[in-house]
Amino acid sequence: MAYFIIIINFIAFIIFGVDKKRAEKHQRRISENILLSVSFLGGTIGAVLGMTIFRHKISKTSFLLRFGLVVLIQIALFYFFRKYI
Repeated sequence: MAYFIIIINFIAFIIFGVDKKRAEKHQRRISENILLSVSFLGGTIGAVLGMTIFRHKISKTSFLLRFGLVVLIQIALFYFFRKYI
């Protein structure tokens, strides 16, 4: 499980960086649904680091609200299933 968390956070960090580079070059972007899905699957820390380091998606309120919802869902799931983890 620890390896999965490390890998998914690394992937989240990388895709936020790739999407930022694509945005700067006006190329085809990675969809917000993909960014949020990777975050939901356990890449929240990598996503936050990617957002902070690459300064990506930090000004887009609609994305931040959906990202916050993902984090709240993760917290709720962790709370309800903590005895199984």
